[in-house]
Amino acid sequence: MRTIDALNAAAARIGGETPRLDAEVLLAHHLGCLRGDLLLNPDRNFEPQDYEKLIERRTSGEPVAHITGTREFWSLTLKVSPDVLIPRPDTETLVEVALKLCARPPVRILDLGTGSGALLLAALSEWSTATGLGIDGSPAVLAVAQENAQSTGLDGRTSFRLGDWGKGLDERFDLILSNPPYIAETEHLSEEVRTFEPASALFAGADGLDDYRRILPQLPGLLNPGGLAVVEIGHTQGPALLAMAADHGFTASLHRDLAGRDRCVALNVPTLKPAT
Repeated sequence: MRTIDALNAAAARIGGETPRLDAEVLLAHHLGCLRGDLLLNPDRNFEPQDYEKLIERRTSGEPVAHITGTREFWSLTLKVSPDVLIPRPDTETLVEVALKLCARPPVRILDLGTGSGALLLAALSEWSTATGLGIDGSPAVLAVAQENAQSTGLDGRTSFRLGDWGKGLDERFDLILSNPPYIAETEHLSEEVRTFEPASALFAGADGLDDYRRILPQLPGLLNPGGLAVVEIGHTQGPALLAMAADHGFTASLHRDLAGRDRCVALNVPTLKPAT
């Protein structure tokens, strides 16, 4: 079978939003090459039956990133597993906002709920003199993050720790990044996400705001003067987060992703009110 015919047949079977892309990524994975190399040189010998097994997994709903074991984020190739949330391009918005709003290069960076380590490693790849700490509540997740730090060559500037958000941390940071769970328990999700991704990284109570209620009160004690926190949100949660930030005395701003949807809130250290 010609490569082009195999890709067409696979895309037709996969369906969904990105069938052709999925087919190409899976064939490149099967061949052990980059997708770009496959597109430039499509005439290749491959084992149809082995490729068919990958397509069967995809048509059953398994995410491409779980099949290949990797996902690209901020030009970094990261390992993913069923233990971690698959990094999304939308989450890169947090790094873009941090690059824009940081008044000076951060020396210490904190990633709360680090997952695969995507946000922390992306930030460290931009600020070459910074060091960072990633916190997560799962040893299995931290093992994935540590492996990603090593594979990207950033392990010398990165450490990971088991923890409950910022509870018990006794140092301050110049930049805090976080992509916490923010989906309401009753919200509809695709079967692919609900079945294959960890619920602990998705759901946050009846309104999706439970983890923000825990994180925001911790931020003043974790940020250095002039520090910045950037927190991902669901696209309808902007007003609620801005109100919550105001209740805690933060100066906050709302930022959109490339699709024009509200994606994150940036928070500056609250100003101390004069005693009365």
